[in-house]
Amino acid sequence: MKNILFVLFTLLITTCYAQKPTEVPKPSEKPIDLGNPADVIIYIVLPLCAVLFFFIWRGKRNKTNK
Repeated sequence: MKNILFVLFTLLITTCYAQKPTEVPKPSEKPIDLGNPADVIIYIVLPLCAVLFFFIWRGKRNKTNK
């Protein structure tokens, strides 16, 4: 019981004193602008291509294993 209380107390203290580093950039408050072609490519086209290529690669890998 003492060990459990010690761990909980330690986690509580470390959580209370934790802070964000000042050198890390903070997220933007602005939403994604879908009128900007760069945002469309980065946030929609590239993830869709990654998922598509993953399924193609997995299908080829399954065919070679059989």
